[in-house]
Amino acid sequence: MVRIYSEREFAQIRKACRILPQAFDLVEKEIRPGVSTAELNEIVDSFIRSHGATPSFIGVPGPPGVKAFPACCCISVNDEVVHGIPGGRRLVEGDMVKIDAGTQLDGYFGDSARSYPVGMISPERLRLLEATRESLLKGIEAARAGNRIGDIGAAVAGHVEPLGFSVVRDMVGHGVGGAVHEAPEVPNFGRPGHGLRLKAGMCLALEPMINAGGWRIRVLADGWTVATADGSDSAHFEHQIRVTDAEPEILTLD
Repeated sequence: MVRIYSEREFAQIRKACRILPQAFDLVEKEIRPGVSTAELNEIVDSFIRSHGATPSFIGVPGPPGVKAFPACCCISVNDEVVHGIPGGRRLVEGDMVKIDAGTQLDGYFGDSARSYPVGMISPERLRLLEATRESLLKGIEAARAGNRIGDIGAAVAGHVEPLGFSVVRDMVGHGVGGAVHEAPEVPNFGRPGHGLRLKAGMCLALEPMINAGGWRIRVLADGWTVATADGSDSAHFEHQIRVTDAEPEILTLD
């Protein structure tokens, strides 16, 4: 069942969400060649905790036989799509790094992701980053009460596919608010006018994952990190939104 949140609940959700753009603004200043993904994770973790919240990704159960997620952030580089585990890897000039983080504050959750260039990146990588960011905004525009889930995915795919990029089909956005992941699933592809009808009060995480090559993915040996099957680059942006009868409210904006 898809949860409809009250005004009182959204007041609490906003508090959890508001921490994330501040954390991203802080960590962005430290993204440079030579920094490790573990160091970036620690910056975000410390900031979230200093604001009375807890990182909501720590302890999320893994697939069968895989340990729970051990870090505050999912940090993924270049061909890694999502769910990268922070560690000793050091970024180099020209990399793309994706940081996905969540918060829990007084029982309510925030979720957001951004992709960043590391120093000077290639025109091809910059084009992918820009297209993915733009596709998220297109998806948000379609997330209006009365529209359907398929309208969101169609807006995302309709922006990036004509540019020669592909949409990851095995990973999707989702409901969020009272838990890290809730119904409904929100694919980044779809048919206009199809799928669940959107209602005011829904709280959704929209998160296009866009590849420079094919859409297929693979899971690496750690059981968590998802990478493109063909080794092509991937970008990821995510906002948590409130569906309203008018413009969607972006809860994870600065």
